[in-house]
Amino acid sequence: MQTRFESAKEQYERLGVDVEAAFEKVSRVPISVHCWQGDDLRGTETVQNELSGGIDVTGNHPGRARNGDELRADLEKALSLIPGKHRVNLHAMYAETDGVVVERDEIKPEHFKKWVDWAKKLGIGLDFNPTVFGHPKADDGLTLAHPDKDIRMFWINHCKASREIAAYFAKELGSPSLVNIWVPDGYKDTPSDRLTPRRRLKESLDAIYEVGYDSSLVIDAVESKLFGIGSEAFVVGSHEFYMNYANQSGKLCLLDTGHFHPTEMVSNKLSAMLLFHDQLALHVSRPVRWDSDHVVTFDDELKEIAIELVRNDALDRVNIGLDFFDASINRVAAWAIGTRNMVKALLNAALMPHDYMKKLQEEGDFTSRLALQEQLKTYPFGDMWDAYCKEQGVFIETDWLDDVKTYEQNVQFKRKEIQTV
Repeated sequence: MQTRFESAKEQYERLGVDVEAAFEKVSRVPISVHCWQGDDLRGTETVQNELSGGIDVTGNHPGRARNGDELRADLEKALSLIPGKHRVNLHAMYAETDGVVVERDEIKPEHFKKWVDWAKKLGIGLDFNPTVFGHPKADDGLTLAHPDKDIRMFWINHCKASREIAAYFAKELGSPSLVNIWVPDGYKDTPSDRLTPRRRLKESLDAIYEVGYDSSLVIDAVESKLFGIGSEAFVVGSHEFYMNYANQSGKLCLLDTGHFHPTEMVSNKLSAMLLFHDQLALHVSRPVRWDSDHVVTFDDELKEIAIELVRNDALDRVNIGLDFFDASINRVAAWAIGTRNMVKALLNAALMPHDYMKKLQEEGDFTSRLALQEQLKTYPFGDMWDAYCKEQGVFIETDWLDDVKTYEQNVQFKRKEIQTV
């Protein structure tokens, strides 16, 4: 392996790539790993509600986490298989209230103490999301844009409580917590009025953000969507709505790779967005059929997203999070595969001679640019990836899979399909 690495390193260095610097750059990038892959978005609330808002999880692979302790154990196993130091992204539905029914507009920091204690043990940060779906007050497909003021206030107060919890995370863990607001609001069929619900959504967001937090504590983000199941004709929080709201309010615009038309590429949007936003946020997923949230693979779009972040020196300006949930395969393996691929894409991008390739383009030498782009596709990147994983102290190739299968047999397969909180 060392011989292969030295040979590959020599090839990259002939292009002017500093391999050690590339390794170091990627090692400093935290990925926010979403907790909900581990339990199929069931959550740990005392009252269990059906998923709504067009969200669904398919598959019945045995061994899902049934409570907070099991979910944390599975996450810890997954994080041990991924090179680098990363974060965990929570939803409000993962509150742990010791069997007491607590409505979402009344959640408190103490309901997430177990998560904070666990994060302290691992030395990682936590991000947060209000859970504005899977609740009776979201059954008709409207929440922050609802015509009923009482329902709007319920969700406004839930989002306010979520920001308070994020500030608690930041104070306890010494790392800012990103709070991302996504709501499913929309109409199944052609609306007769698009402006009024959008005005209500804007007013609700303004109310949520009335209390200001220092950016060292809370980083606010808003997430758009193209359409959803039950909101096929109209989504209130479109990309244009949130892009403008983020510009006006100073919030982060979060781009989810599954929330656009299938022919739209988020990678192509990043450079334009970065010109007008100091920071952005990402939810990286894999939209096989629109927003299907498949496990992230090392595909062309993932590589292009990473290339845009690296060559535009934007790794410290874009908060990278993941968002997929596949119950048809081992859930720990899903985390490991998806997150390793995100890191792998960043390393692939860091090992490119971007300054030289930009120079070729500026000089109009498109022939050399294309030749070099094609040449890099067959460079020995696999040897670089194995060496990076070894340097970071995690399994190389698919050796990590043996560890997951042992964990599956010894831990996950021994769980009975009973939800306990």
